[in-house]
Amino acid sequence: MTEHDTARALAHPEAAEIRLEGVLHALSDPVRLSITRDLAVSAADLACSHFDLPVTKSTTTHHFRVLRESGVVRQTYRGTTKLNALRREELEALFPGLLDSVLTAAAAEEARLR
Repeated sequence: MTEHDTARALAHPEAAEIRLEGVLHALSDPVRLSITRDLAVSAADLACSHFDLPVTKSTTTHHFRVLRESGVVRQTYRGTTKLNALRREELEALFPGLLDSVLTAAAAEEARLR
C-alpha cells in the first residue's frame, strides 16, 4: 500500500469488535435503515451518491459513518468514490437471523403504512 492509499483507508471494526447494541443503534434510524435495505438488495457495492436521502450531505456522511463504525457496512474507496457494502456474512455469523429479521420487519412496516 502506498502512503496515499493508507491515508484513504477507512477504519472498520473487526468482526470480534462488533457489538449488538451498536448494530441495533445503527439500524434504529430510518435513514440508516433505508441505506441498509438498499444495500441488502443490491448485487454490487453502491456509491454514497447512489442514495437519494432526505438529509443534507453532512448528515448523510454522519449516517454512513455510524453504519461503518457499528460494523453494518464496509466502505472502500475506488478513486474518489466511496463504495458501500453490507457486511452480511459477518453480521449473520455474529447475530444469526438478526439482519434478515430487521429487514423483513422494515418491509412489513413499509407495506402496512402505505
